Amino acid sequence: MNRSERNTSRIKLGFAAFCLSWVLLALPAVAADNIPYGFDSGGEKIFTRYNETPFSAMSGTDGRRNLNSFYELRQYPGSPPRIPHKVFPSFSGEQADCIACHGRGGYDVEQDTYVPVTPHPENELCYQCHVPKLTDELFVGTNWLSIPPPKLGNSQLGGSPPPIPHSLQLRGDCIACHTGSGAVAGIRVDHGSRGNCRQCHVEFLATEPALEFTRNK
Repeated sequence: MNRSERNTSRIKLGFAAFCLSWVLLALPAVAADNIPYGFDSGGEKIFTRYNETPFSAMSGTDGRRNLNSFYELRQYPGSPPRIPHKVFPSFSGEQADCIACHGRGGYDVEQDTYVPVTPHPENELCYQCHVPKLTDELFVGTNWLSIPPPKLGNSQLGGSPPPIPHSLQLRGDCIACHTGSGAVAGIRVDHGSRGNCRQCHVEFLATEPALEFTRNK
């Protein structure tokens, strides 16, 4: 092989390596449209929820849902909310009936409000935890006192991301409750597209006042 042929081979090899490098750089960008990278165990679910929720449901607002009305539907903070609307005789309480409205949210003409989205659509027996209110009278007298709701904010430093003040059992899909037209005004956020919420917000697990953090020397 003469010098000219060797130079031509080098040019072809260099061009092929250049093209291959661009292909390798482009692959993650293409895959990122369908496969989120670097998420924790719940982050991918949040990412998928955001992608599948219509823009109208994400951008709408309904100021009537506030923290007072949110807690009024619950026996205590963290308990399953009761069903606040009429339940038709044909309603079975199975997943298909509830998910028809609560799967993706949207505006409900009959209720004249935006429908909140369930954070756990994979649980099919909705009536196992959620029941309608059939009477205003108690079955028996009670001296029940609800526990106080968790304190919001409570950041260690001003401006730092607040911790998650509740457990994540059945409430790991942050997008469902904190983003969208059906979200409660007091806890509604506008950065749901970031997806991996627990990269900045961590579950507050302390049962006693937290000790001051000190760095080991």
